[in-house]
Amino acid sequence: MEQPAGGAASADAADDAVEVLDRPLPEAVRRRVVALVSDAFGGLTVTELPAQLRQYARFTPTRRAKFAGNAMAAALEGDAAFRRRIGERLRETQPELSAALEAGSPPAAADPVDVAAAAYVLRPAGWVKLLAAAGEEAQRADAERADDETRRELGRLSEELAQARAQTRSETERLRSDLDAARKEAESLQRKLRSAANEVKRGEAALRRGRAESDAVRAEAAAQVSAAESETRRLRARLGEAEASVEAGRRAAREGRSVEDMRLRLLLDTVLEAAGGLRRELALPPSSMRPADTVDAVEPGRMSPKDIAARALSDTDPALLDQLLALPQAHLIVDGYNVTKTGYPQMPLEKQRLRLLGGLSVLAAQTGAEVTCVFDGAELAAPVLLAPPRGVRVLFSRAGVTADELIRQLARAEPSGRPVVVVSTDREVADGVAKAGARPVASLLLLKRLSRV
Repeated sequence: MEQPAGGAASADAADDAVEVLDRPLPEAVRRRVVALVSDAFGGLTVTELPAQLRQYARFTPTRRAKFAGNAMAAALEGDAAFRRRIGERLRETQPELSAALEAGSPPAAADPVDVAAAAYVLRPAGWVKLLAAAGEEAQRADAERADDETRRELGRLSEELAQARAQTRSETERLRSDLDAARKEAESLQRKLRSAANEVKRGEAALRRGRAESDAVRAEAAAQVSAAESETRRLRARLGEAEASVEAGRRAAREGRSVEDMRLRLLLDTVLEAAGGLRRELALPPSSMRPADTVDAVEPGRMSPKDIAARALSDTDPALLDQLLALPQAHLIVDGYNVTKTGYPQMPLEKQRLRLLGGLSVLAAQTGAEVTCVFDGAELAAPVLLAPPRGVRVLFSRAGVTADELIRQLARAEPSGRPVVVVSTDREVADGVAKAGARPVASLLLLKRLSRV
């Protein structure tokens, strides 16, 4: 039959007065007590908990044992009512161990640490002795465990020592063999050094002989140079005499030619004056016609892109593009990526643009036509830093506008009658610019023409 709370508290106080723990709890027993309190903690209401432990009511048992271990141990020691509630939970979870402890006969097969922890919570008669026995048992187990670890460590160190000795022996043998090899190599190097010293001596002797021969050659060359200089002075004297003779001959020739030039100029002036007098006498008007003006043909200024297209040139003949660009005020609009991906698609876009714009710059300089090259802005990951070449206008389509639409806008912006040539293989672009009066040509035609640049 359960005793009243006040009676249980009085009994606990009386027991505590009789039996008092005169030493700290062994660490193993303390950890087990904290674990028991943490497990029984969850079965209590918040009002049943001491005030200092209520903040840990929602923690898991593991977190309670980690963060509230000291607080739970202090509450268990100082709060008899809390200890009694924990004891009741312990009797429910471990009835056999609790009954044996309260009967004064703890089970012999039980873990001494578990027995001591339960005795500390339940506080049966002789619980202090049980804690002392558990502490001694724990110390004995720790000592045995330390001995086992020491023996294992000693065995491991012995094995490592044996391995180190074996390794030292092998390393010593290896070093001896390396030393023997080094000695042999040193002897070989000494022999090579003596041989090299002999070679150096022979080289120095050869160098001395070479220097002597070089001095002899220099002396001989100096003598030859002296002879050559004297011969040069003699030849220069003869050359001066020859130049004086030539100048005298030229002077005589100029005097004779000046007389003939004077006679010829006098005759030419006479003829010109006679022709001028004859023109004044006949009153002839100045002639504005030339023989070539009488030939029946069509002048370039009077031709249109359709006239050029009507000729017998093939659509892939580069001469067709030359004829179109020869028209007055011709404007060439190029679909950039359509041309580059037709001619050299394997190159990166940046190099495609540079190669095409370089060719268009030369073409603009050769033909004098206005050239505009259009690229699709959707192909760009970032703004392009590009200096357009001389004579070429470079445009990129805005966001949401394709290069094809920009080309059609450029064609529609031109006045009616101006020769506009659009280079693109895209059939939709070709049809669109044709409706605006422009002349579409294939990208292959421009590539062939640029290959001649």
